[in-house]
Formats: sequence, C-alpha cells, structure tokens
Amino acid sequence: MNICVFLSAADLDDRYTRPAREFAELLGKGGHTLVWGGSDVGLMKVVADGVQEAGGRLVGISVDFLSSKTREGADEMVIAKDLSERKALLLERADGIVIMVGGTGTLDEATEILELKKHGLHTKPVVLLNAAGFYDGLKEQFQRMEDEGFLPLPLNELVFFAEEPVGALAYLEESLGTQ
Repeated sequence: MNICVFLSAADLDDRYTRPAREFAELLGKGGHTLVWGGSDVGLMKVVADGVQEAGGRLVGISVDFLSSKTREGADEMVIAKDLSERKALLLERADGIVIMVGGTGTLDEATEILELKKHGLHTKPVVLLNAAGFYDGLKEQFQRMEDEGFLPLPLNELVFFAEEPVGALAYLEESLGTQ
C-alpha cells in the first residue's frame, strides 16, 4: 500500500512521537510505502526514519519553498510548485491517508482531503490517528456536524478515528483489501 501521512514537521513530545514511530514501523515491516511531505525534520523525520529502518519505501512530495528541508536518501522526491499542487500529488499517489498530529498545515490538509471525499472526488480511506487524545475536540465537532445535518454522508464513512497505530493500519488494510 501507498499510505499518505499528513503530520507536523515540529519536534514534539514522546506522547506524539511514540505512536508515530510505532505506526511507521508497522508500515515498513508490512512492506508499504510512506507518501509524505518529504521533510527531514520533526515528526516527519521520525516517521520517515521508522518506515525506512523497517524496510518500507519513502516517497516525498515537498514544495519549492521547503526544498532545503527535504530528506536525502528517499526512494523518490518530488518538488511541487505550491501547497495546492503538493496536496493534489500526495492524494494522487496514496491508496489511503493517515492524519497524525499537526498544526494549521496538517489541519488544512485534513479538511481538504475530507471535503474532497465528502463530495465523492475520492473514495480512499482516511484515518485520524488520535495520539494522546489530540483530536478529541475535532472528533466532537465532527460528531456535532453529523448530528446537526452538516454532513451528506455518515461520519464513519468519511473518517475513521484510531486511538492506536495498530488500529489505524488494520483499518487501512481492511478497507483496501490487503489483509
């Protein structure tokens, strides 16, 4: 599987890096490919290291203004002209998407991917990995959106909330028929 992971490039606490590293190792051991923002810093580096050390492939899709932070030694590195093109390429190259902890950039990526799915422009499975309860508030907001009629499809068809990395990968494998 080619799994796109949206996540922070910040250096973060172990409560966030541990689940990210665990998910990365599961991906690599499964022989899967990480499709990610291409940066070799922060949580992005943690995940890329874990996938590569466990035998997985790395496909980075960076953007011109961040090209100085790209990871050397990735199996493939693409430099997009802007953030919009980057998001489109990440989605195009992915079989499934995992959203890990992050800031405004990650939230932007997550909402765009979910909006495209909501409108039927892709049918790829999307997982929010809720490390340390990071997305509890967002989960509550999505539930309210569903309860009050803002979502045209059931929340569980839009996104899966995983509390642990193993659950995130199991959902992807089941959704994509690779178990």
